[in-house]
Amino acid sequence: MLAAMAVISLSACGGAGDKKNTAETNRETLFQVSLLQGLTFGDYNGSITASQLKEKGDIGLGTFDALDGEMIVLDGVVYKAKSDGSVEAVSDNETIPFSNVTFFDEDEKQTIENVDDIDALKDLLNEKIADKAGNGFCVIKITGKFKEMNVRSEYEQTEPYKPLATALETDQTFFDYSDIEGTVVGLYCPQYMKQLNAAGWHLHFISKDKEKGGHVLGLNVDSADLSLDYTPGFEMRLTGHFILIPKHHIKMPEAALPA
Repeated sequence: MLAAMAVISLSACGGAGDKKNTAETNRETLFQVSLLQGLTFGDYNGSITASQLKEKGDIGLGTFDALDGEMIVLDGVVYKAKSDGSVEAVSDNETIPFSNVTFFDEDEKQTIENVDDIDALKDLLNEKIADKAGNGFCVIKITGKFKEMNVRSEYEQTEPYKPLATALETDQTFFDYSDIEGTVVGLYCPQYMKQLNAAGWHLHFISKDKEKGGHVLGLNVDSADLSLDYTPGFEMRLTGHFILIPKHHIKMPEAALPA
């Protein structure tokens, strides 16, 4: 298998990041592994190890080689929410095809209560960042108690890999929890990122006991602390794999992108 690699470093303009000291740029940069679109078309080949990823950030989300579960990076630990609903901390040599991480430096914090659903949460978050994120990114932590938490994960895939939308038709699993404590890790990407990632909010959850988690499909916040880190910089590592995709699979439906 042939591979090509590139590193792209961009600095977004505007927003709270302007006040950051230049010497801290490495902590104010969102690091992305590959393109979400590559994952969508079935490139599940890991290109960076968990150990290498942790050098770029201590918080974030993504997935693993062969689409084996959902990734939650929290406090410098890389967790895998598996297809059976369990969670494990992965070894340093676990490989990763897609991820976003940064170093979390809290810029703002508030308590939120009685947020009835995921749409209400996104409305609240959008209002918070409207005048502050600018063209940059925002990473959040929501830590507290949730009346409801609805998450998903995926079964490990085998080659030849199916496009993500096809895999999710049969190979995703769903888990519903009530009155659960834990942390939502979230990423906001601005609209101009839609060719590289999913614009808007992408949320993953891990329980306080580190035993449950996944990609967030729905929630109801009882009471939680919301912390925000406005991050103006962007760095992307591209590792391209040649994939043969039948013409009838060349599509990128909304269902394949993070909600």
